[in-house]
Amino acid sequence: MKIELKDICFSYEEDVNVLDNLSLKLSEGEMVAILGHNGSGKSTLSKIIMGLLDPSSGDIYIDGEAVCLGGAIDEAKYDEIRGKMGIIFQNPDNQFVGVTVQDDIAFGLENRRIERSEMIKRVQKYSKLVDMEEYLLRNPENLSGGQKQRVAIAGVLAMETDLIILDEATSMLDPKGTREINEMIKKLKTLDNKTIISITHNLEEAVFADRVIVLNKGKIVLDGAPKDVLKEKDILEASGLKLIDGLDIISTLNDLNIKNKEELINALWELTFKM
Repeated sequence: MKIELKDICFSYEEDVNVLDNLSLKLSEGEMVAILGHNGSGKSTLSKIIMGLLDPSSGDIYIDGEAVCLGGAIDEAKYDEIRGKMGIIFQNPDNQFVGVTVQDDIAFGLENRRIERSEMIKRVQKYSKLVDMEEYLLRNPENLSGGQKQRVAIAGVLAMETDLIILDEATSMLDPKGTREINEMIKKLKTLDNKTIISITHNLEEAVFADRVIVLNKGKIVLDGAPKDVLKEKDILEASGLKLIDGLDIISTLNDLNIKNKEELINALWELTFKM
């Protein structure tokens, strides 16, 4: 899915713009991490892309078609397009509706009246992709936080959407759950033609993206490849993103079982920042 935003403004309070004349383009198949401190506008941006919030002004184009002009959303067009979008929220407990894992993964498919044979096929395919095929008959309430988010991801994948948004998907998870979801994010990146947006305060997720966008006070202050964004220390710190002290990195690396150069490089990238 291709997305273009032009001069988007949004405010919850009069004269206070959460998004301030923001413009960006997202390409089909691109994985983009959107970073910023609390209140920077990143979650508001995801809701506007989904059509869950109306911008105060600006234009939105999805796959080249205007769905919002001058802040006025075309609801008929957006209703059709939303079926091609999926979002995973930060609290996994708020996303479950089924009695079992397989019921939950199939919930969206049932609403779309997908044929049962196709439904079974997709549930099996995507539960396997997120390593939850052995839990299909389990009650979601008995799963860990990381497992719940993997089920939520499977439910979105089963809808075979063109856009996947992860909105702070690891913020309520423990370190083990966070690692599980980060592994899933790596897998998502391998899926053909899926546009993925990761709204996050966790640089561990951002470093696996094709592109990193940093927001501060509703404006884009950095936009580029992770390694290029990493170099802009002053801008990152001014945006509320803080580098980890070198001693913290060394101490953490000593606790890891690094086996080769590739693992070392990945570990260093994951530890480079903290929010």
